[in-house]
This record gives sequence, structure tokens and C-alpha cells, in this order.
Amino acid sequence: HLPMAAGAVVLAYNLPGVNSGLKLTPEVVADIYLGKIKKWNDKAITALNPDMKLPDSDISTVHRSDGSGTTFIFTSYLAAVSEDWKKIGANKAPKWPDGVGIGAKGNDGIAGELKKSEGTIGYVELAYAAQNKISFASIKNKAGNFIEPSVKSTTAAMAGKAAELAKDIKSPIINADDKDAYPIAGITYIMIYVDQKDATKGQAVVNYLNWAIHDGQKMSEELIYAPLPAELVKMNEKTLETITTGGKPIKASK
Repeated sequence: HLPMAAGAVVLAYNLPGVNSGLKLTPEVVADIYLGKIKKWNDKAITALNPDMKLPDSDISTVHRSDGSGTTFIFTSYLAAVSEDWKKIGANKAPKWPDGVGIGAKGNDGIAGELKKSEGTIGYVELAYAAQNKISFASIKNKAGNFIEPSVKSTTAAMAGKAAELAKDIKSPIINADDKDAYPIAGITYIMIYVDQKDATKGQAVVNYLNWAIHDGQKMSEELIYAPLPAELVKMNEKTLETITTGGKPIKASK
């Protein structure tokens, strides 16, 4: 496994008059998706947003109807911050609480529901929310700071989990300790065989991956994905040194 970039999963919403600045805590996010918080002007939300005029209208949640990594990241976060959600667990396709919300296929399906239905909240990748000009909330992180999802705060999430990732590169990066880390994020990986059967193809793969973890990282931000922090680049460099063909190391060509 070689990390290539990370993406934030945002709580996007359609709320007339509230185009930005909405703040949510882990407990509030979990209770909304558990169906415990049903109104936008619930005291748990208004207490976090005293300067906003939140409507006395129903909250409609939307979730992925298809199995997805985005759902796995989101439900992993919910299970980490909510005892009640632990009973549901982290899953690509969980059993959502009965009678709570509707399903939509793909990030684009959720984005579509958000754009057409007032009072709706849903989780999508940051890129989809930004590209579709949908508002999204700042979330209180483990350090107690309200963090807006961004490329920078997602890279901070990876950096904040560097020690865990050094032990297991597949470790989740939700709820990172870094004070600037956005708490709902996940890494995307490229997986390759350690021993490459075809020497020519193996050399091409190593050359590509060496470019991807260095110069190629500059392209991540343009696609609204977070580039790797220095700690993960070094981990990838060590992993590339273990790639072989016929038992012999493959060195990246410069």
C-alpha cells in the first residue's frame, strides 16, 4: 500500500440564508444521523451558532445508497465519536437507523439531493461540494477547534496520524490529534505487488510511483485532494525501496 493523497468527507447542507459558517460538533453530527436531532433550530445546534438565524424546519439527512469508501470513512468517524453509533458500526453499506433520511447513489447523487431539497444535510467528498457550490460545515476536531474542511486541514490530518501510519500504513486518519486537522478524512492508496514478475513493467511502475509521490503531488491540490505530508513521502520512499523483480531491487530512474 502506498498512500497517494487524502480526501475530506464534508457535511454539506442546503439551508436558505446560511451559506457558510455553520458549526457542528461530533455529538451533533452523530445525533442528526441517529435521528435524535430533528430540527435545524434544535438547541444543540443553535448553541453552537448563536449568531445565525436557524429555521424551525425539519432536518432531512441523505446517505449513500450504494456501498462506498466515503460511507466507510464517515461511519468510522461516527463510531469513533458516538457510543450509540458503535452499535451500528463502521461499514461501507451500514444498516441506517429506521426512518432516518433517504439514500442516493454516489457522491453525485447526494450532491443532487442537496441542491434540490432545502433543509437537507449529507456527506460528500470535499471536491463534490466545492465543484457543485454546496455549503458545508466546520467540524469540531479532537483538539477542540472548529475546522473547515480544506486541502490544508486534510494534510494536517495525515500528519497528525503519522505515528500510527508508521506502524500500519492502512491506519485511519479520522480524529487526528493535530490542532489544525479536519477530523473526517481518509487516504487513497495504490496497491502493487512487492515482487514484479515483468522487469520492464516493474521498472515503469516504480518510476511512475516515484514521480507520483514527489513531483506528482503538486497536482493533488488542483483536484481538491490533499497532498502527502513529508512524513508519508518518506514512508513511501522506503516502501519503494522494497519493490523487486526476481528478488532484485528496482531502483527508480531519475
